[in-house]
Amino acid sequence: MSIACEKLRVSVPATSANLGVGFDCLGLALDLRATFTFERSDELVIEGCVPEFIGEDNLVWTSCLSACEHMGFTPEPLHIIIDSPIPITGGLGSSSACVIAGIIAAQVFFGNGFVRADALAEAIALEGHPDNVAPALFGGLAGSCSTKDGIIAIPHAISTVFHYVVMAPSYTVRTSEARKALPTEYPLSVIVTQMGRYATVIRALETGNADMLGVACHDLIHEPYRRKLIPDYDELRACALENGAAAFTISGSGSAMLAICAGRDRAEQVAQAVRAIKPDLWMQLLPVDTRGTIVEVIS
Repeated sequence: MSIACEKLRVSVPATSANLGVGFDCLGLALDLRATFTFERSDELVIEGCVPEFIGEDNLVWTSCLSACEHMGFTPEPLHIIIDSPIPITGGLGSSSACVIAGIIAAQVFFGNGFVRADALAEAIALEGHPDNVAPALFGGLAGSCSTKDGIIAIPHAISTVFHYVVMAPSYTVRTSEARKALPTEYPLSVIVTQMGRYATVIRALETGNADMLGVACHDLIHEPYRRKLIPDYDELRACALENGAAAFTISGSGSAMLAICAGRDRAEQVAQAVRAIKPDLWMQLLPVDTRGTIVEVIS
């Protein structure tokens, strides 16, 4: 049974997945929001995105349809307005935001209303892993664990000490290509070292310990291979670390990157140095987002 709703607004934060050592199981919500407005309509109408994405294959709409099918709801056309400042070149959760918005539209218009835990399960089913969708829905820092009964999302406390300099080149790194770049097997020593670094990075982010973060945030699983797909990576990493960043990571599978800095002043120093060498680079200084997805039903 659908609820009485004629208009819906969904706001979803950008996210950065992996954070270096948390490959496919760690993500962070950032205070940069995509807003999706939905209204009932006689026909499907999509506004606010590039022309090639305004048809029936739009990710927001297809996610809505998939959620309806999976949950046994009957969909009807919607008028969808997308207002997203999140770069679509990859690495900052633009697709996850679309998936979440579509799922919530299915819940609210055609189901029994927004239930965050159910939205997470649907989003994981569509995305395949929770590293972006969990922090996007719940805010803050979130890890995940695979069990025989499914995937568990694990929220972590996160210090407000850190600010994040987010950089997005104009080119795209396709997730499929980024995955092909990875080995299929790793030595046991690599896995053991990575496990220790993962635990240490979480503790550093929880406590605001920049020195601890700098020591531990050195990935062995994906970044040594994916950095080759991002021509600007080495130069930007060197610039950020030389100017005071505690850590520098690929955001998701790229092409976006993230410099993690202790304090706003240090983040501004890093951003100024990066602008000096890459004046046309898309860049934002962002704090962590702790609110997660915000849903406003307008009857």
